[in-house]
Parts: sequence; structure tokens; C-alpha cells
Amino acid sequence: MQTYMLRDGLKLPQIGFGTYQLNGNVGANAIVAALNNGYRLLDTAYNYENEGTVGAALRRSGVPRDQVLITSKLPGRYYQTQAAIETIQESLYRTGLDYFDLYLLHWPNPRRDQYVMAWEALIEAKKFGLVRSIGVCNFLPEHLERLAKETSESPVINQIELHPYFNQQAQREYHQAHQILTEAWSPLGRASVMLQDPLLQQLAAKYHKNVGQLILRWELQLGILPIPKSATPSRQKGNLDVFDFEISPTDMTAIASLTRADGRTTQQDPAVYEEF
Repeated sequence: MQTYMLRDGLKLPQIGFGTYQLNGNVGANAIVAALNNGYRLLDTAYNYENEGTVGAALRRSGVPRDQVLITSKLPGRYYQTQAAIETIQESLYRTGLDYFDLYLLHWPNPRRDQYVMAWEALIEAKKFGLVRSIGVCNFLPEHLERLAKETSESPVINQIELHPYFNQQAQREYHQAHQILTEAWSPLGRASVMLQDPLLQQLAAKYHKNVGQLILRWELQLGILPIPKSATPSRQKGNLDVFDFEISPTDMTAIASLTRADGRTTQQDPAVYEEF
């Protein structure tokens, strides 16, 4: 698998593995299967309540720690400086790791207005060696601008909702202009709906792929790092089988045309939505 190079020099594989709702022994088995199938970037969060599951899966897999990149995220209720540092440490204890490769602020929570303080805590955590690289999730350009203006460091990555029904073109263009990698959560959208889309089905058949593979390839060609999740080993393998074809410019545009103003899967608009 090819890699993306973050602005600070950290290399990330072009596709990661989401672990949301993969908990306990069943979840650990699914993550072990993902590692055995070739995934080397695992995405978790304090609020997923499965950091211990991720750590256990890594140990069970036998894959060396230095070959796997682990991401976790800080919840909004711990955005005060000392609480943030202690929460990162707690997450490391849960996973059994000495450091996170990537650590993110989960939501800006703008009404509470603590995300700058939390970002400064992540900068300190990086200096302490608790994390290698730091970034954010669900931050709008206005939030990113404020971080750049008020602190000494800007995020190297922003994980946002992104899929054909909500392609985030303006946000992606902002990221590109500021050397911020776009990472996509929910990269297949609401799969029960999107996988039945007539245009996507037609194009998938044209390229002899399934709809999920078509969407992931579309995201890769946009320079996005998707983090699909599946507990099924065969589907995990299929989601990595996207490097042997290329979508034409015309078809890329056709997929982009599916975007909608109300295309979010759960209407979590970072301008107003808050999560703690």
C-alpha cells in the first residue's frame, strides 16, 4: 500500500481501519483479522470505549508495534489542560501502549469554546512523547484558522465525514491549501442506502468492482485517507482491493455530482453539534 506523508513527516497508509462499535472479544477478533488482512492504521477514540480492545487485538495479532499506527481521540469533556494530559495517559494505559502515533481532538464544541486550550494540551503531549503527531476531527475552516492564529502549531490532519453524498469540496480545498491531510470517517456513508445508488452500481459494474470499492477508489483519487470499518474478513480484504484500477475524470465528476447540501448521515454539523 502506498502512503501519505503528513506535514510533520509521519507516513500513513492510504487506507485505515475504523474500529467504532468493535468492542470486547468479538471486536478484538475483527481487528486481529483486519491486521492479518494488511491494515496498518487503526482508528479508535476514548468515547468508543474500545481502546483496550484495540490494544488487545494488536498484541494478539503478533504484528510488531512499530509496524502499526494507532489513532485515538480526546473527548470534549476533557478539554481542560490537565484533564487532557491525564486522559491521554489513561488511554495509553487502556491500550497498553507507550505512545499514540496520531492523536486528535474529537469535536470543536464551539459553544463551550475550549478547543484552543485542548489543542495546546496536545502540543504539550507531543513534546512529552505521549503522541507522535496531532490533528483534529470535524473542525471547520474557521476553527482551523483560529488554531493557526492563536497557537504555535496547526493540525496535520482533519478527520471529517466524507462520502459521495457529502463530498466536502470546499473543506478539502482548504485542507489542501494549508497542507492538512483529509481523512474520511463514514467513507461509505449510510451503506444500506449508498450501496444501492443506481449510478454507483452502474459505475462499479463498469470497473468490475463492488460499490464500496468504487467509492474508496474515488476517495483515494481525491487524495483522501478513508477509514472503512467491517467485522467481516472478506469485506475487509475487499476494501483494500482498490489499487488495480483507476476511475476516469468523467466518472470522478459523475460521482462528485451526487453530493447534497443535507448529505450528512446523522446531521452532525460541527458549527452547532457538540459531543462530550
